[in-house]
Amino acid sequence: MSIETAAGLALQDVSVIDNPVIAVTRLVGMALLSGSLSGTVALVFRWYANERVQPGLPVLVGLSGVAAYLNTRRALGHVITGTGPDPLSTTTALFNVSAFLVAGVAAYGAIAVGDRLGKDVFVAAGGRKVNGEVSRVVEAVGRVIAVELPEEIDDIVGYDPVPAETKAQLAGHTFLFPKRLTVGELEQRLRTRLKADYDVGHVDVDVAADGSVEYLALGARAAGIGPTLPPETAAVAINADPAFAASAGDVVQVWTTDPIEHVTTGEIRGIADDVVTLAIDAADADGLDQTTRYRLVTLPVEPRADREFTSLLRAADETMSIVTVRDGSPLAGQPLGSLAVTIIAVRVADGDVETLPKRSRLVDPGDALYAIARPEELRKLDAAAAARGDTPESEPTEPPAEGD
Repeated sequence: MSIETAAGLALQDVSVIDNPVIAVTRLVGMALLSGSLSGTVALVFRWYANERVQPGLPVLVGLSGVAAYLNTRRALGHVITGTGPDPLSTTTALFNVSAFLVAGVAAYGAIAVGDRLGKDVFVAAGGRKVNGEVSRVVEAVGRVIAVELPEEIDDIVGYDPVPAETKAQLAGHTFLFPKRLTVGELEQRLRTRLKADYDVGHVDVDVAADGSVEYLALGARAAGIGPTLPPETAAVAINADPAFAASAGDVVQVWTTDPIEHVTTGEIRGIADDVVTLAIDAADADGLDQTTRYRLVTLPVEPRADREFTSLLRAADETMSIVTVRDGSPLAGQPLGSLAVTIIAVRVADGDVETLPKRSRLVDPGDALYAIARPEELRKLDAAAAARGDTPESEPTEPPAEGD
C-alpha cells in the first residue's frame, strides 16, 4: 500500500457507528488539544497580570485549535487522495458537533488548572504580588507564608455586620502570601484580599510578627439614604417636575397646583424621571400624597460643609467614634497632638463642646473625644482611654448625619 493511500485512509472521517473506538480516540485527542491551549492561555495570563483570566478567551483559543485541526484534516484529505469526507454528511456533522462540545468542556475545565499552575509559577519565580492560594509544592519551597484567620471573627462597632455566611466561610481559612513582607504590608495585603474577594467594607486586623492573626473584626459599609439623614428627618419619594439642572443637595420648596399651596421645604436626595426623593422634616412627611403631582421651586443655596464632610467620610476607610477618657487612663494629661487619631471635637465633663481643638490641648479625665481614624486605631484608642484594669467603653457612631 502506497504512502498516499495510507495517508488518505488516515484522513478519512470515521463513523461513530462503524468504528467508535477510533472516533472516541480522536475526540479525546481534540479535547486534550483544546484543554492544553486553554490552560496555557490561563497560565500565561495569571503569570503576566496576576489575575484570573475571563473564561471567554481561553475557551475561544481552545476551540480555535480544534477548528484548525478539522479544517486542515479535510483539506489534506482532498489534496492527498483527490477525494475527502463529505462535510454535509450526517456522520461528519455528528462528529464535528461532538468534537466541539467535548473540546469546549475540556477548555473550560482547563482554565482552573492553568490558573493554579500560573500562581505556582509566579511564586516560584519570586513574585511579590501574589495573594492567592498556591499549591503545597510551592509552599514547601519556603517562598510563602500561611496566614490563618481565627475561628472567632468580631463585628466592628459602628458598622453594619457582615453576613453570617461570610464569617463562616472565613473562619479558620488560610491565605498564602509572599514571605518577604513586613507586618504592615502583610496586614494591608490581607485587608485588600478580604475586601476584594469577600465584599467586606472594613477590616480591623492585628497581625503578629510571626504572621499569626491576633484579632480580626469585619464590618459592612452603611448603604442607602438612612444613615445620612439628620435627626427628626425623613426621606420621601414624590411625583414632581424638578428643574432640568436640579441635582442631589439642592434645597427646594414643594407646592401643590390645585389649590396653589406651599407644603414643605426639603433637600433633593435623588431623581429618577418624575420621581424625586426628598429629605424633609419628619412632621411634614404625612402631608405628602404619593398620588399627587407637585411642583418644585429650587432655592439658592451655598455649598454645605456638613454634606461634603459626610460624603468624604462615607467614602473613606476611616470612621468616627466617641471615646470617653476614664479616671486613671494613660491618656489623661497627654496632648491631643500625641494621639494617633484625628480629634475633631472634645466634649468636656460639664457638657460644653470644643470643636477643632488645638493639638496642644491636654486630655482631662471625663473628656469625650470625637475621633476619626481606621477601626483598628479607634479600638486601640478605646482601650487606652479606659482606666487600667477596666473594660473599654466607647460610643461608636455612624458617620455624622448631614445637618448635624
